[in-house]
Amino acid sequence: MFSIIQAAGWPIWPLIACSILALALVIERFISLKTLKVAPPKLLEEVLRVSRTSVPAPDVVTQLEQNSALGEVLASGLRALNSDPRCSENDLRSSMEGAGRVVAHRLERYLSALATIASAAPLMGLFGTVVGMIEIFGSQAPTGGATGGNPAQLAHGISIALYNTAFGLMVAIPALIFWRYFRARVDEYLLTLELASERLARHLNTLRK
Repeated sequence: MFSIIQAAGWPIWPLIACSILALALVIERFISLKTLKVAPPKLLEEVLRVSRTSVPAPDVVTQLEQNSALGEVLASGLRALNSDPRCSENDLRSSMEGAGRVVAHRLERYLSALATIASAAPLMGLFGTVVGMIEIFGSQAPTGGATGGNPAQLAHGISIALYNTAFGLMVAIPALIFWRYFRARVDEYLLTLELASERLARHLNTLRK
């Protein structure tokens, strides 16, 4: 492996740094976007059951807020009613929408960085290719003399060009795949949060009547 890095020359090091960063971001997103941390399947039903007759106490709401991202959104609506039992339906929805925007920002964290790596890695590989081409042209005899070019420098230039192109694609393709995967997963979670908050808003509005 180290011999390949040596053959690829110094342009390979920024690509290696990007690959390490991309791997760290993928692992972090897999941990942060677990279903139990974002939208536990039965949480909404439990909240509706607990608030069937009255709004839960503040300590229960605090526990709900700490449960997951969905719990944070639902707790914002319950806390709004605890603070002001006469708050309008619009104020209730606005409270949950505000919490939803905060959660959405947190769910989308680092996705732009992963997308940037997916876009920049091929360009960095192309840069390495250009450096390799410069090495190749530099290996040729300046005046076309009988001695010809420098074979070692020619081989080194070809290695730089090919290895950097290949490694740039090796970094970009998985980064793009994981970015699309996480993007779709976040969109699915946001839809779940929106539908759950809408259902809770209707439930609380009925409860007040």
